[in-house]
Amino acid sequence: MTVKFNKILVTASLIALLPACSSISLSNPFGSGSKEQSRTPQNATAYVCEGNKRFYVRMQNNGNDAWLIYPDHEVNLTKTSDSSNRYTSGVISLVINGAETTLNDGEKIAYTACKAQVKTN
Repeated sequence: MTVKFNKILVTASLIALLPACSSISLSNPFGSGSKEQSRTPQNATAYVCEGNKRFYVRMQNNGNDAWLIYPDHEVNLTKTSDSSNRYTSGVISLVINGAETTLNDGEKIAYTACKAQVKTN
């Protein structure tokens, strides 16, 4: 009985001390802080396509890889040996060609007439 009481007392004490840890900043991505966070992932280019479809691309490995960033997952695409602007994972294909950038993700997603968005700071 005493051991159980001691565990409850220790737990209650720790909970009571939590406000004292105010120097620790816990980030809340859904919070309403005064500074709005950029929705574009760091070092990535936003693309807006026909039908207002969006995705992001982060170039890596000296331009030999395109890291495709969807809202719920990310995929690495490798530059094809026969093209300087085509990247693929086997199923997913990205062709970066100015205003004619296209993204095909199998039968699920086909983005056309994609334009890179100019970053404004």
